[in-house]
Amino acid sequence: MHALRRERAAAAASGLGADAVLVTAGVNVRYLTGLVSSNAAVLVPADGPAVLATDSRYAGTAERQCPDVELVVERFVEPVLARRSLADGRRVIAFEDREMTVQRHRDLAVVLGVGQEPGPGEPGPGLVPAGDVIDQLRLVKDETEIELLARACAITCDAFSAVLDRLRPGVTERDYALALERAMVDLGAEAVAFDTIVASGPNGAIPHHVPGGRELVAGDLVTIDCGARFGGYHADMTRTVAIGMPTAWQREIYLIVQQAQAAGVAAARPGADVGDLDATAREVIEAAGYGGCFSHGLGHGVGLQVHEAPIIGYDRTGTLQDRVPITIEPGIYLPGRGGVRIEDTLVVRAGAGAAGSAQSLTTITRELLVL
Repeated sequence: MHALRRERAAAAASGLGADAVLVTAGVNVRYLTGLVSSNAAVLVPADGPAVLATDSRYAGTAERQCPDVELVVERFVEPVLARRSLADGRRVIAFEDREMTVQRHRDLAVVLGVGQEPGPGEPGPGLVPAGDVIDQLRLVKDETEIELLARACAITCDAFSAVLDRLRPGVTERDYALALERAMVDLGAEAVAFDTIVASGPNGAIPHHVPGGRELVAGDLVTIDCGARFGGYHADMTRTVAIGMPTAWQREIYLIVQQAQAAGVAAARPGADVGDLDATAREVIEAAGYGGCFSHGLGHGVGLQVHEAPIIGYDRTGTLQDRVPITIEPGIYLPGRGGVRIEDTLVVRAGAGAAGSAQSLTTITRELLVL
């Protein structure tokens, strides 16, 4: 699996006009080799085997998990791989400019001799920005990745159901968030995918509210945004529930968001333009008179990162592809009163015909839960 990914990375290096690509973003090193490390890089030549560098803290793990990759044990991983590239006659390196700092780029330039006159008959050394080419390789998931993501989503749903009865007056946002996170770990998550959001009452008008000491009270809408991480893959789900019978305005905005989300899910299929997909859901909210109360994008990709390509928004371009996991998460936020957001993790799938569909991996009901 990892070898096939590195073959695609090698082709990307060639497409950039580089002799090799130096992959330094931790998530991309993991994608190409399987190694999880806080200090690692992998050199993927356009025409040869990859070389992985990490320090002694991770050497044993790398030997066990990455037996098909040459390993260099060195504290300063980027310079050692740059020197290796030069020694192998590869003088033009593509680097991850979206991740690399200016100082690290300067250090690489010194090692490679960028700016110096090459020897007789030698090509000049160079550093070529790689942009997001490795990130784009991660866009379409293989079935193993989708299985890991589905497991993360199942844990998320099971944990949500297990602690739902704890959502009652007198419980604080923070206490409920901790209970939900504990349940995810107890049910098999390696960790939470992100810090859980619990936003009650007027705090529900803040899309990324940090749970605090506010106690839930009867009459609250409570938005819970949560996810488990399993095998490195991140689930993402949001539900808004009512504590006690909801008022007319609460039911109204919930129904609008529910309809907007359903429209977005129905439109999520291979070939769909991400800007048009956002508009499909956004128009439902705008038609109901709440367009100014939905200020964020409709969704995003998920995988080894909880937010990754594609980004689905009114100012975004691109189209969905088969086997791309995304979220659909419209919301309405009323300052001083509260809000509603409904979010699911989906996998876009090609169908028997040209249409295709989106398979929901998060399965908690989208109907308003009244506790």
